[in-house]
Amino acid sequence: MTNDLDPALSAFRNEVRAFLANHLTEDLRRAARRATSVFIEPAVSLPWQRILAAQGLAAPDWPVEYGGPGWNDMQKYIFAAECAAAPAPNLAPMGLKMVAPVIMHYGSDAQKAHYLPRILSGEDYWCQGFSEPGAGSDLASLRLRAERDGDDYVLNGSKIWTTHAHFANRMFCLVRTLPRASRRRGSASCCLI
Repeated sequence: MTNDLDPALSAFRNEVRAFLANHLTEDLRRAARRATSVFIEPAVSLPWQRILAAQGLAAPDWPVEYGGPGWNDMQKYIFAAECAAAPAPNLAPMGLKMVAPVIMHYGSDAQKAHYLPRILSGEDYWCQGFSEPGAGSDLASLRLRAERDGDDYVLNGSKIWTTHAHFANRMFCLVRTLPRASRRRGSASCCLI
């Protein structure tokens, strides 16, 4: 990163560096260095996420009203660059970056109040259910059905390759909600479990 930052951003970068020096333990740094994927084991990522969440830093892209820090794009960049340089463990993206924005945009106030704090804290750890036997992630071949039963949906079918499912207590998945829709028509929906 260039050293030609304006004084306010330079001060922000120094604050981030000080935060990382004070909160990022050597055990977490070592685990981040050993990671072979963006998906780091929750035994490593969740303690770091909880440290960040306690400071309001777990979700740099989230709006302030949902727990984000209210940073501009350059501050987000500086934070990400300094975390990478430290090195800090990656956080699991399924809840923070995939599910949460959908809940923020489409969810009811009750869903936002219930899920968003639990995603921030790591209490709810999400996996994604996309791929299906014989179909992979081809949306046109999607067969898992979700049939409405009052306020709920009953799922009939299966998923495979659900990233981090063995750790998760929640899943978001793609399902068919229109029983007789053509494979190429818009009958796929996202379902939170």
